[in-house]
Amino acid sequence: MIAYGFSEYGGPDTEHLLDLPVAEPGPGQILVAVHAAGVNPADWKVREGNRKDTVQITLPAVLGREVSGTVVAAGSGVVDFPIGDHVFGATAAGFGGYAQYTVLNASSTAHKPEAVSWAAAATLPVAAGTAYDALRRLHPAAGDSILVLGAGGGVGSAVLQLARADGIDVLAVASAGKQEWIESLGAEFVESGPDFVDAISRPVTGIVDLVGGATLRAAATAVTAGVPIVSVADPVSAAQFGGSGVERDRSTAAFARLADLTASGVLRPRIDHVFPLERAGEALALVENGHVLGKVVVEVR
Repeated sequence: MIAYGFSEYGGPDTEHLLDLPVAEPGPGQILVAVHAAGVNPADWKVREGNRKDTVQITLPAVLGREVSGTVVAAGSGVVDFPIGDHVFGATAAGFGGYAQYTVLNASSTAHKPEAVSWAAAATLPVAAGTAYDALRRLHPAAGDSILVLGAGGGVGSAVLQLARADGIDVLAVASAGKQEWIESLGAEFVESGPDFVDAISRPVTGIVDLVGGATLRAAATAVTAGVPIVSVADPVSAAQFGGSGVERDRSTAAFARLADLTASGVLRPRIDHVFPLERAGEALALVENGHVLGKVVVEVR
């Protein structure tokens, strides 16, 4: 099969197309013919070697952590995903998504509703899933106001949409170029920069951090002491203010919930760029350069 990955840890120059055998799914796993794969910052961080402690790979490694596709084979013990089912999910350890075929754990797979496109489904496990888990950890109630740092990206925009659906007000910190997008999602825009805390117009009952570092510390210092903080980007700094990181729930139930929210229109993944598998390097470069507003997807024909 054709896949796209890297042969050694390093920069983009280590990436290339790969010709690999199609894997056999193990017990509790399914083999999927990939239709679309989401592209995320974590992909290039894995390539650079920044995730060695948490992401299991064997070189050469295929990039990508989330896909949608059609089940073509199942390992022993799999009963909920017969051949031909349309599914999406997180790739199993040691497998990547930028490929014609990949392996998923059945426990981290959900059925794709007909109303949800292949591309949209492929963006749900990482960005939308992280947003869902962050809000679940923060547990705001209807009428609360939360502060979202780094609100303009894939995770941030999902936080805004999910919070709005639950009646939660959001102050969204992002760069000026993302103001229109953020306000279209019903959030109050706060321009990022050294003085962003001066523009926080009201008390908040929680912080979702997607930036970390000095930005998180400035926000935590500016709000009322004891306000709960959930940080995707910098759980160590969050802990210094009584906060925590995000514990990911990559279960079938969690992904099915995201699929239902997408099918109903509550969650609207924004997909600005779609590349064929042969141009997966361009797709990842866009994300790595940090100039993308919506999601980037690799399409496998």
